[in-house]
Amino acid sequence: MAAPSMTLFHNTLSPFVRKIMVLLHETGQVDRVALQTSVPTPVVPDPALIEENPVGKVPALRLADGNLIHDSRVILDYLDQQHVGNPLIPKEGAARWRRLTLASMADGAMDAALLLRYELALRPADKHWDEWLDGQREKIRRTLAAFEAEAIAELTSHFDVAAISVACALGYLDLRHPDLEWRVANPQLAAWYFEVSQRPSMLATMPKL
Repeated sequence: MAAPSMTLFHNTLSPFVRKIMVLLHETGQVDRVALQTSVPTPVVPDPALIEENPVGKVPALRLADGNLIHDSRVILDYLDQQHVGNPLIPKEGAARWRRLTLASMADGAMDAALLLRYELALRPADKHWDEWLDGQREKIRRTLAAFEAEAIAELTSHFDVAAISVACALGYLDLRHPDLEWRVANPQLAAWYFEVSQRPSMLATMPKL
């Protein structure tokens, strides 16, 4: 077995990192990527990461030529061009823009969930801004409602960049924000997630506290 040719700055609890790992499993590229643990926060960056990624977020991927690329959307696009199977990001046309838009919506829900997590875990309770926290929760609820009302058939049709992104967002909500009880208002989305969460790629990348 050849040595890995790329290195992924990796945090097992990050939903954005999990997207990359799911794609690697789905496309048979896991053995090509070594994992380097990196657990930055907004107030404690990872020195090894910010040398070449000034934003300081994971994931970031060091390529075989030494260059570093980021963020998750860029890395997904790059890795999707490195395998011989069916692409997980449509190459062109309306399907490309629709699937990328659904993935972007899922990313927005992940961003809101991470901001909730940082506010609740890192800031003292007496400094929490309740209206701001409620605003992040509403972003998540609106996004999931849109998936429930408009995108179930599309998510079911292909386990691609859109479905991977939505599945990782829902997994992160289960991990960090079970109090949102997202399944109650989104039964079709819950049924879809129950099925896709049993895929080998999802089981292999399931975060554990």
